[in-house]
Amino acid sequence: MKPTTLCCLGLLALPLYTHAIDPGPASPQQQETEGWLQLQNSNAAASTKRQTATATERELAMQRWLKSYQHEIPEYFDQYEGGKVDSGSGE
Repeated sequence: MKPTTLCCLGLLALPLYTHAIDPGPASPQQQETEGWLQLQNSNAAASTKRQTATATERELAMQRWLKSYQHEIPEYFDQYEGGKVDSGSGE
């Protein structure tokens, strides 16, 4: 057989190889995350109390969102002041 044919057959068999990998999370952190996502998806722990926002709350949220566009994003963020790292604590 020609090398091109072998290469094509190899590429066609590649999807079969991916099915050989065991499904599911591999680490405990991934398992916990998967559990939370399944719980969210199943809607099993949803609150029966409907969450609503008043017109005033919606307006304040919209104003806060629009105000966020007034600040320019700097091209570079320099966290050093006077040769020491700024902890951001405001002291």
